[in-house]
Amino acid sequence: MTTQPIDLYYWPTPNGWKISIMLEECALPYNVKYVDILRGEQFEPSFLAIAPNNRMPAIVDPDGPDGKPISIFESGAILQYLGNKTGKFYPKEQRARSAVEQWLFWQMGGLGPMAGQAHHFSQYAKEKIPYAIERYEREVGRLYGVMNKQLESHEYLAGDYSIADMACFGWIVPYKRQGQE
Repeated sequence: MTTQPIDLYYWPTPNGWKISIMLEECALPYNVKYVDILRGEQFEPSFLAIAPNNRMPAIVDPDGPDGKPISIFESGAILQYLGNKTGKFYPKEQRARSAVEQWLFWQMGGLGPMAGQAHHFSQYAKEKIPYAIERYEREVGRLYGVMNKQLESHEYLAGDYSIADMACFGWIVPYKRQGQE
C-alpha cells in the first residue's frame, strides 16, 4: 500500500471529482496539484509529460506496481489503477468486475461526453445553437433514464458501491446545467 502521497493533478470538474472521491474512499494520502484549465496550464510541458492528451485529472504514484513511480492519465484508467492497487471498489471476481466495467465505460463513453457537450453548448458556446443544445440535453436525459432504470433494481449501478458510481457522481451533480430536472 502507498506510504508516500500520490500527486493528483486536478481541477474541480466532474472528471477531477471522480479521482478525489476514490482517493478519499480508499484513505490514500495524496497531494493536490492544481492544473488551472482556465489559464491553459494543461498545455505546459511539465503536465504534458504526465498527461499527453492535455486533460486532467492525472496522477503520479511514487509507489508504482514495481516500486517505481508511475504516472497515469484518463480518469477511468486512474480509477481502475487505484481499485487494483487497493483492492477496493473494483471487484476481482470476473462477473462482478465486468458489471463494474460496463457501467464505468458507459459513463466514460456516454454520460460524460454527452453531459460535457450539453454543458458546452448551453453554458459556454459563443453562439447558441438550439439544435445542439436540444440534441445533447435530450441524449443526457436518455442516459439518465438508462441509469435510473438500473437503479430501480440495484442499490448501486453494478450491485455494490464501486468505481462506476464514483465515475457517474460528478456528472450527475450539475444536472440542471445539462437541461435536466
